Amino acid sequence: MSAARTALVTGASSGIGAAVARALTARGYRVYGTSRRPGSVTDPVPGVEYLALDLTDPASVRACAAAAGPVDVLVNNAGESQSGPLEELPEEALERLFRLNVLGAVRLTQLVLPGMRARRGGRIVMVGSMLASFPLAYRSSYVASKAALKGFATALRREVAPYGIGVATVEPGAISTGISARRTGYLAEGSPYREEYEAMLAALDANEARGVPAERVAATVLRAVEAARPRPLYAVGSGAPLVFVLRRLLPRATVERMTARRHGLRPVAGPVPATRPGGRAGGPPGRG
Repeated sequence: MSAARTALVTGASSGIGAAVARALTARGYRVYGTSRRPGSVTDPVPGVEYLALDLTDPASVRACAAAAGPVDVLVNNAGESQSGPLEELPEEALERLFRLNVLGAVRLTQLVLPGMRARRGGRIVMVGSMLASFPLAYRSSYVASKAALKGFATALRREVAPYGIGVATVEPGAISTGISARRTGYLAEGSPYREEYEAMLAALDANEARGVPAERVAATVLRAVEAARPRPLYAVGSGAPLVFVLRRLLPRATVERMTARRHGLRPVAGPVPATRPGGRAGGPPGRG
């Protein structure tokens, strides 16, 4: 791709977003990075112009797209990491997460697509998570939001391919970015899930502390951006791509147990079969 092209990277004030912005700038792109408060970015990337963006606010999304103008590359990176037992996730927290991680990114994508289509070229990269491919207990909301983002990207690929637009999802595994300190968590007072939840968090934090640097993810994003025909999915960290091979070869239940064990969760027995009236165990459900 031409070095004179323009890129918009959301969540570019720190972590993966800042690393992506730095990598694109080094390649000669004109880069817009976003932050909810551009004036408070403590370590701005040289050469990056910061725009205000609150993905939970549709007006802010529209204003950001208008301020950036025509862009050739969109990297949807901004998002929130959330955890908690599904039973105890507040409704408003769940809705906020999906507006931030999914709906805001999708709306921004909608706003830049007409220009890309008119110019018959562009790249859109969704920064997801390997947890979308390897779901983890107590991360259900985050897993679902990243799976939704990947679903939008995968379906979009065919729609825009005739116009020279490439779409890819990058799924990082454990990345050492300090995200553990920024993760939102929800646990009710006296929760029956407390022991397992805290074990999962401790393992998650330890895995992230040993994770690969954000620059590794940025290099993968750059590959997706500059590939002539980007693949649907790129994975980096946490043993990728080997774990994806195992995911295809091993039974799903085995992969789920491996994922749980990696995150400090003990194996559990399956659910007790439901009983029919009269106390007999239920068989396979009938149609209906």
